Amino acid sequence: MQVLEKTILALLSHLSLPTMADPAPLVLLMASDPSLPVLLDQIRACTLCADLPLGPNPVIRAARTARILVIGQAPGTRVHATSIPWNDPSGDRLRNWMKVDRGTFYDVSRIAIMPMGFCYPGRGRGGDLPPRPECAPTWHQRVLSQLPDIRLILLIGQYAQRYYLGRQFTGVGDTVKRAAELPEPYFPLVHPSPRNTYWLKKNPWFEKSVVPILARKVANLL
Repeated sequence: MQVLEKTILALLSHLSLPTMADPAPLVLLMASDPSLPVLLDQIRACTLCADLPLGPNPVIRAARTARILVIGQAPGTRVHATSIPWNDPSGDRLRNWMKVDRGTFYDVSRIAIMPMGFCYPGRGRGGDLPPRPECAPTWHQRVLSQLPDIRLILLIGQYAQRYYLGRQFTGVGDTVKRAAELPEPYFPLVHPSPRNTYWLKKNPWFEKSVVPILARKVANLL
């Protein structure tokens, strides 16, 4: 047995890996996050919210080469059914703002998509319920640590803006107006839902001033 132990230690030393004689680095090595594909598999198998009305179906897309990250709210019923994020009229409007076609938008090597809540949260009186609060604290930072090339993060709607901007979030409209003052890579947007069509008509400055800036930033990165 001693001969076997000495052989193993010798091999580990030869490979420059930590051994039990150096336990701290070994613990750090074992505790480190898995690769992005493994992490995505873990997220898609997540059942933290097993009590959801349609059951869990986490929707996320990411690759280490992505330069743009889209953070929205949570999937709707159509996205839940297809497992394709922004596969609805909101997505059509968002792609129009970004000036990209569906092929580019769903090119995971360039654009990552991670909502505040990965699963459809259910229906409330005024529409879909808010994103479940478990998702972002559990998974977001782990995903971000695996996306080293992100240069633009679109914060779409109040939940993403409040979570990532903290005290700098002063309401969606005001925060979007101050987009140029916010720290990069964050870029806040009004949610492109058809429910916001009236707001967009009342606030033409958004599509006149903000959308062109967004389109230029996206074009420069793609």
